[in-house]
Parts: sequence; C-alpha cells; structure tokens
Amino acid sequence: MTSRSLPQIDFRSDTVTRPDDVMRQAMAKAEVGDNVLDGDPTVGALEQRAAKLLGMPAALWTPTGTMANLIALSSHLQRGDRFLAPRGAHVITDELGSAAWLAGGMPEPLEHDAGPGRPTPETLSAAIGVPRGPYYAMRTPLLCLENTHNTAGGAVTPPDEHAQLVAVAKEAGLTVHLDGARIWHASVALGIPPAALTVGVDTVSACFSKGLGAPVGSVVAGSTEFVEKARRMRQMLGGGIRQGGVLAAACMVALDRIGDLAETHENATRLATGLAEHGWEVNTPETNIVQVTAPDLEGRLAWLAGLGIRTLPSSGRIRFVAHRDLSAADIEETLQRVKTGG
Repeated sequence: MTSRSLPQIDFRSDTVTRPDDVMRQAMAKAEVGDNVLDGDPTVGALEQRAAKLLGMPAALWTPTGTMANLIALSSHLQRGDRFLAPRGAHVITDELGSAAWLAGGMPEPLEHDAGPGRPTPETLSAAIGVPRGPYYAMRTPLLCLENTHNTAGGAVTPPDEHAQLVAVAKEAGLTVHLDGARIWHASVALGIPPAALTVGVDTVSACFSKGLGAPVGSVVAGSTEFVEKARRMRQMLGGGIRQGGVLAAACMVALDRIGDLAETHENATRLATGLAEHGWEVNTPETNIVQVTAPDLEGRLAWLAGLGIRTLPSSGRIRFVAHRDLSAADIEETLQRVKTGG
C-alpha cells in the first residue's frame, strides 16, 4: 500500500469529529422554536444544564467559542483598557485580534512561570501594578484565564492555583473571565466537577465541539444580569440563531459524553509514550494534546502527511490531538506507521 492510499488518521484537532447516529437522531427529533423572538425550548434546556454544570446562575448558547469569549470581553472591557492573559492564550493568538479590534482591550501576556499555561500569583500581581494610575495610563480591569491551555499542550490549571490567581485579581479589583473551551477535559483529568474549576470567576465560556462530538456550539455563563446583556451582544454579532434547538440537541448529547474523555486522554498518553520510545521529543500530556519538538518542523510535518497522519504546527511544535473519532487501534496504527515509515 502506498502512502497516498493509506487511510487518513486525523490528529489536527478535536473539532474534526463528526456527529454519530445517536447525535443525529437527537438533532432530527429536537423540539424547536424561534430563539430570537420567544425562545427555543431545547436551547433553553441546554443553557440551564450548562449553567448548573459550570456553577453559574445563567448561561447563553453561542455558535462558537470565539463569539462566547468576545461577548464576555466586550462586557468587561472599554476602549483603552488592558487585559491580562497567559502567553499563547486563545483570546490573544487565535481570535483574529477581536479582543482589541471589537472589545477594545489591549492584551498583555503573562509568562508561564508556574508551569505550562500558568503564571504565578507574583507574576500576575506585578503585571497588574497600580490598578488606577494617571488618566493617560491604560486601566487593567480584566484577567482572562484558560483551562485547559491549548497551545501549552492542553495543560490543566488545578483548583488551588486557579484560586490563588483569582484571589490576586479580585484583591486588585479585576474581573475574571475563564476561557473554558476544554474545561470538560480539565474536569475529567482532575476527577472533579467542572464547577470546581470556575470558583470565583465572573464569566466562563465552554465548548461542545472540542472532543465531545457536537458539530457546533459553545456557551458563555455568568450572572443573570450578564447573560441579559450578553444576549444583546450576541444579536449584534449575528449569533441570534432561530431554530437553534437542532444544534443545541447535539450539545445535550455531547454533555452526556463528558466521561468518555478519559479514554481520549489515555489514547493521548499512549501516543506520547510510543513516540518517545521512537526517540521523539514529546511532552507528557495532561489531557488530549500531544506536542512534539522537531528540529525540521516543516519536514517532519510533510513526512507525517506522507504517512497519512494529519497534524498541525502549534507554538513551534507538532500538535497531535486525540479525540473520540480516533480509537486505540488508530493510535497503534499511527505508531506502527511512524516506526516503519508507512
């Protein structure tokens, strides 16, 4: 069998999953309504369920995680403000500058001196500085955290470190937003409820299409007052999906499958272990993302593509993302192709 005819094994992202028959049936049978005019019952049920899981009073469904984050940042920032986030955070590197362009805030990255994806409280405190300087200085009203941290290899922030960072921010009068696109992964990895990872934050976003199998959908959650304001911002951004229950039904099925992420994490660990056995420089994955350091990044990516192994570059490394559409057998096949060159 030539490399061109090899079945493709897609590690590019955990967003490449496709709805299975169970999810498609739920979508087909979903009870719907006009979610802009008087509400969609399935969207409403999803929002209530997600809010409870995330430990928040209310939640709002959005088509994408980028929109969810933008809604939160637009609520928390004014033009001329500065916000703090760990270096490489999705809101800084992967949302086309919308935090500055649309929400009006200038990002300042925090170094990962407490571990992958995590600044120390001391670094955060130093970055905050004097919250209220002279009138011509930028205000710093917001800290944006990310759990898990995507470009740091799906790194998890444990509850104690999260609490310390939130405490420093609150002491200085900052609002805290948590980008929890993969908070379900962090929850499973730590064996704790998702709400244990949102303690003290003002708002949180979470995604249903990253590893849980839904084709689309996120939520942004916070106080009832925040969600009322967020609903208006969602409409402004074009997110007023009418019969959204068709999509929300898939998200409901996705939430039933949070526990399945444990198997995905095991597959990522097996992949990392196998690649290391072949002499590759690999991170120790905390969740479902494996990062490989290669001296010839483009050459290694092309070589993998020739083996039918689809990956992407991330932060100067090769990123493999395990997900529910890849089985343990796919992991073994990947390692076999790497070992034999196809």
